Amino acid sequence: MADLDALDFDKGGGLVPAIVQDACNHRVLMLGWMDREALDVTLRTRRVTFFSRSRQRLWTKGESSGHVLELVSIEADCDRDTLLVQAVPRGPTCHLQRASCFAGAPGDVLAGLDALIAERVRDKPAGSYTTRLLEAGLPRIAQKVGEEGVETALAAVTADDAALAGEAADLLYHLVVLLNARGMGLRDALDALAARAAPPPP
Repeated sequence: MADLDALDFDKGGGLVPAIVQDACNHRVLMLGWMDREALDVTLRTRRVTFFSRSRQRLWTKGESSGHVLELVSIEADCDRDTLLVQAVPRGPTCHLQRASCFAGAPGDVLAGLDALIAERVRDKPAGSYTTRLLEAGLPRIAQKVGEEGVETALAAVTADDAALAGEAADLLYHLVVLLNARGMGLRDALDALAARAAPPPP
């Protein structure tokens, strides 16, 4: 948190803008403002708290609706006058009951799928296809990954683009289920890819 100690609050009259991003799917959720006290409260409570310019007081997101933002991390930008807040939203962030205050804000679909499947692993809701897969066990899930891999390969040489995209989506879904069934997640595979892309040590 060393970069936060050197934040330039003076440039904004005691406030810095705080961009909040969903830590799971990377969608931008909202923009708020923090003073030093709001930042301190956020770090201490792990609930994202802002300074309301209209009400001239601190307010914790979700204090009335219950739709809090659970803090994951905070990072300052290169000029030390803006914050990027990574958080897990508990309910819609926008007062219009949307996930984001920016209606068209894009998110990482695979990361969102990974988070949803992790919930399925934890809660196992009745009637869910993912729940049925999980209850069938790891060998069955692995078999499905193999089947979908073959179908994707066949579609690549025998079908049109739409069919290939559909088969690839099925493969990705079942692969994410397999990772989560093993107690892992998409992040593990992405970390392995990142390690391969990293330059070799001198």
